[in-house]
Amino acid sequence: MTKQNEESERTKQAESAEEPSIQERIETWLRERYPHTVLQTLGIHIDSYDADRVVVSAEVSERLFQPMGIVHGGIYVLMAETAASIAAAMSIDPLREVVMGMEINANHLRPVSEGTLRAISSPLHKGRTTMVYHIDILDQKDRRVAVSRCTMARRLIGETS
Repeated sequence: MTKQNEESERTKQAESAEEPSIQERIETWLRERYPHTVLQTLGIHIDSYDADRVVVSAEVSERLFQPMGIVHGGIYVLMAETAASIAAAMSIDPLREVVMGMEINANHLRPVSEGTLRAISSPLHKGRTTMVYHIDILDQKDRRVAVSRCTMARRLIGETS
């Protein structure tokens, strides 16, 4: 390799090292925003994430309960939309696009009063303007306690409609 080629290669490496990847941008955003969200307040943790699978979890305690002593159904919905939102964010260029929840539904299948909850999202559809995710909410024995579907709107930054 000639000296000029070596310098060109070093310059390319330096430029690519300076520009963070989309995933690095999202990871930074999550780290910076997490302490200021309902996720921290309720003890919901982001365990793993990429564009095709996100896992969030929470230890069950009274702070998640409704008056009957079981996890409030809204917690399942919050965990489901969190998992879908992160997956959708991992699927776009955050410098050009935004995603936001558009519709969510949930079926509560069994009550939970102890243990750990996990919400696992997977994509059903990734389109130009919408993305749809399936989310299973499982207990510590991997039993499905709720199931959800979440539709995310996908828009260019600055798009008004």
